[in-house]
Amino acid sequence: MSIVVTGATGALGRLVVADLLTRVPADRVAVVVRDAAKAADLAELGVELRIADYDDAASLAGAFKAGDRVLLISGNEIGRRVAQHTAVIKAAGEAGVAQLAYTGILGGPEADFELAAEHRVTEQAILDSGLPYTFLRNGWYHENYTRSLASHLEQGALVGSAGEGRVASAARADYAAAAAVVLTGEGHLNRAYELSGDSAWTLAEYAAELSAQAGREIAYTELPAEDHQKVLIGAGLPEGFAAVFVDVDAAIRRGRLGSTGGDLARLIGRPTTPLAEAIAGALATA
Repeated sequence: MSIVVTGATGALGRLVVADLLTRVPADRVAVVVRDAAKAADLAELGVELRIADYDDAASLAGAFKAGDRVLLISGNEIGRRVAQHTAVIKAAGEAGVAQLAYTGILGGPEADFELAAEHRVTEQAILDSGLPYTFLRNGWYHENYTRSLASHLEQGALVGSAGEGRVASAARADYAAAAAVVLTGEGHLNRAYELSGDSAWTLAEYAAELSAQAGREIAYTELPAEDHQKVLIGAGLPEGFAAVFVDVDAAIRRGRLGSTGGDLARLIGRPTTPLAEAIAGALATA
């Protein structure tokens, strides 16, 4: 039996593998990747490489073995993910894996925004498969905002359309640790975890914290949704993606990403990483 991480060379996948290697020997960990060269460093540590592609169902036939515990990290290609995830689920079922954990989105079937749609379909496909599952319904990452920190500093501004809606974000490493816990521990089968940070904040509060740490004013400007989308398109974002991000802000305004239920902290056995700490780290490397 191996612990298998798909999408293991991505930002979340690498953190999950790193955490797993602090918990189990490397020869118990396998990774499913498209490009062996990108995972060469993991192979050197003793991690098994299994080459497969979400878009190539035939390649997935050998990606899993009976008794494996598998983490399906959701794809990042919006509009293609249902087909990709379905292929993985089918391969996992045919192999007879012991656990299929999936990184979905906070709220699960109650998440009523566009970005959540493919996650809802995937969760249902996993339920329909009959496989033992664990749903890791990840909330927003601090990095969704701090990755744009340099731009915010350069422009001295942050725009959005989330109103007074709150975001209960956590660090990507926090979510990775939760995945490692459910893959190596017991008592997590056929359960869904609503994962989010310990505290929630508004975009105006984010701008204020960034201003305080940067020592200069970073203003938050609230825009109507239509104007927000125009700004994103003007910044070079494709129209379809701009619409998705504006829809996320509308979901934040409705409270869909502000839940602080505590599942994440309980799973990882410590408080989640504070937003202020994430901002400080991003500033140090900006």
